Amino acid sequence: MSTTSTRSEMTDPMPGGRGRMKLAARCRVITESRSFGLTVFSVILLNAGLMGAETYSGLAMEHRQALGAAEDTCLVLFTLEMLLRVGAHADRPKAFFRDPWNLFDLAIVVSAFVPLVRENTTLLRLLRLARVLRTARFLPHLRILLIAVGRSLPGTASFLFVGALVLYVYAMVGWVCFADSDPQHYGSIGRAALTLFLLTTLDGLTDAVRAGLQISRLSIIYYASYALFASFVLVNVLIGVVLNSLDEAREIEAENNRAAARDGETGAGADLRQRIAAARRALDDLEAGLDRPERLPGRRLESR
Repeated sequence: MSTTSTRSEMTDPMPGGRGRMKLAARCRVITESRSFGLTVFSVILLNAGLMGAETYSGLAMEHRQALGAAEDTCLVLFTLEMLLRVGAHADRPKAFFRDPWNLFDLAIVVSAFVPLVRENTTLLRLLRLARVLRTARFLPHLRILLIAVGRSLPGTASFLFVGALVLYVYAMVGWVCFADSDPQHYGSIGRAALTLFLLTTLDGLTDAVRAGLQISRLSIIYYASYALFASFVLVNVLIGVVLNSLDEAREIEAENNRAAARDGETGAGADLRQRIAAARRALDDLEAGLDRPERLPGRRLESR
């Protein structure tokens, strides 16, 4: 019995663990291949093209069944892709949920099977539109840009607050100075703010300065200072915030790549440790089984 169990342990030391590792290894070979990425990327573009085709009412009515079958095919392929990605992390499931892109993909695919979402046409279209963002997984530079946009939101909020404050102050000054002479553009705080907001791009600034000079020569100071603050200082501040966020996004992407490499090494190390432990247990059992026959004759002689 002990010899049989020892052989079985040496052949398959941890059936469940080795089964998960084999599954993860096979799925990882598929998901990490270039052809797999190109196929999924093509399906995402096909899904985007189907959404665009459905905006033409005549085409959508004429080919409704074909478009519906193509959409179902895309959903099946996305589901199969998600299953393969989950299977690639069968030996280390925590690593799958630590990747925000995996969570994003999983939420999009799973929500397509939720009854409330499938019954709501608007939510279903928004869900299909969100699939287009999955192209960031296959385009590293686009992924970095999206991360940078997310990281820049706090700084952008501060920029918007400062910009709104500058716009409000200049709008009030413009209403006080030009409301009677130019009520079409400065007749109220709302019109003044809209006029100045359009001048932020410096489009029409020449005409505004000429109209202001007919009212007062001091208007040149008003428009020059506003152009300096709104079009140069604030815009450069916003560019600085975005560039800083872009550097942080590059660091985050590099750290994620290093973490993924560590997880892969950890999984391989765990597999090796499990095999060594199983081999040690098998050798101990084998040694114990070999020692027993040697002790039995001695015991029989003592009993005699």
